[in-house]
Amino acid sequence: MMGVPWIECLVSGAVVLHVIVCPYTKVEESFNIQAIHDVLHHTTNISQYDHLQFPGVVPRTFLGPLVVALSSAPVVGVMSAVNVPKIFEQTVVRLCLGNAVLVGLLAYADAVKKIFGRRTAQILLLITASQFHFLFYCSRPLPNIFALVLVLFALRSWLKQQHKSFIWLSGAAILIFRSELSLFLGILLLMDIVRQRVSIVSLITTAVPAAVVLLVTTVVVDSYFWQRYLWPEGEVLWYNTILNKSSNWGTLPFFWYFYSALPRALSFSIFLVPLGLYLSPRLVQLVLPALIFVLLYSFLPHKELRFIIYVIPVCNTAVAETLHKLWINRNKSLFKKLMAFGAVLHICGNICTSGVFLYTSYLNYPGGQALHRLHQIESPNLDVHVHIDVAAAQTGITRFGQMYPNWIYNKTEDLVPGGEEMMSYSHIILGDPENLEFYKTTHTVLDTVDGFDGLHIDRNKPPFLFWKQKPKMWILKKV
Repeated sequence: MMGVPWIECLVSGAVVLHVIVCPYTKVEESFNIQAIHDVLHHTTNISQYDHLQFPGVVPRTFLGPLVVALSSAPVVGVMSAVNVPKIFEQTVVRLCLGNAVLVGLLAYADAVKKIFGRRTAQILLLITASQFHFLFYCSRPLPNIFALVLVLFALRSWLKQQHKSFIWLSGAAILIFRSELSLFLGILLLMDIVRQRVSIVSLITTAVPAAVVLLVTTVVVDSYFWQRYLWPEGEVLWYNTILNKSSNWGTLPFFWYFYSALPRALSFSIFLVPLGLYLSPRLVQLVLPALIFVLLYSFLPHKELRFIIYVIPVCNTAVAETLHKLWINRNKSLFKKLMAFGAVLHICGNICTSGVFLYTSYLNYPGGQALHRLHQIESPNLDVHVHIDVAAAQTGITRFGQMYPNWIYNKTEDLVPGGEEMMSYSHIILGDPENLEFYKTTHTVLDTVDGFDGLHIDRNKPPFLFWKQKPKMWILKKV
């Protein structure tokens, strides 16, 4: 599409690399990854689905997991038939989701090409490949990532002034996955209304049917899977925004997105965003709504980088246009030549920070690694009844990781440490070191799993940057 296939291959390869290095998922992804597993393996047997036993704080839609499960079903079916370990199915479903985001990114880049030129679109993909967070998250089954696919296609439609598809895609992203996107996509729509690119009549005749169809779809599908009538994103909106209960999971300062999240996500590219707005003023109508969205969303005290991931491609468009303009003007003066080469070299800085982030993330899934080690240590023919504590379940253990059908995997919460029920398990994967004392005389430690415990800089010892680790998981076996 871009005319330079190696750039597309580079971005695709980066997605695959992130999945292979960090194959496990965390607690935020728990509902969707378990739902994908259950759709693939339990199909219509809803009673066996994980979410009925562990529903989480708020319900989430099954529409995203359904699409990923259906797209990955042919490959997963073959893998299951030839007895490939089930954990590799998780890699397949994550790659399917990552591919959907990649297709959306290429569609967005195609629209960028039409407006800003082929070189800017190519540089956009190159910059994205050099950064960590967008590609790290794009294969992770989060509501934000399902929404991201729709947002990328919606942005493509907006840039190409295809208003009907923009309204439908925006409606799906907002009503099904993430209601707060009304702030971002709503601003873009409002701008078109003010500029008379979209009439009120056209808006109503498109938006009302779209809203009805989308709401009926999510209510019908999700009421079936949840076994009660509901609109999942409506309940999420009420819980997180109206009741402001999301703050129960931690709060951060108002400007955290601007001084921490965006600088980490964009890495060294962030310095070129304002320069791009100066060199190419037409970027303002694209970038400013994204920044306003981040500002408005900052009023919610609970903040995470994934909540604003949609603005990364937009900001990278400004960076790409900056690089393009600096490069074509590099021979006009020595200063411009230095500026151009400095701007190009910033990609190397991005790659270095991405390497640091990637290895740090690799060390951040001790739960998944602990279950994998247990499978290596114990024979699949043993009668194993393993309890997975909360810390382990939150750091990498999913149903895809439950490899042996004759083993019993249990993650019941709030059991008394050392109590009668805990003593009924043959094995325990424990993530709370304070509870080790309850099992000193009854269990033996089969293995420990280290995890990330911070970075250490030693200016006297190359390579100067070191990763500190400490025991995070203990695999116990009853004596």
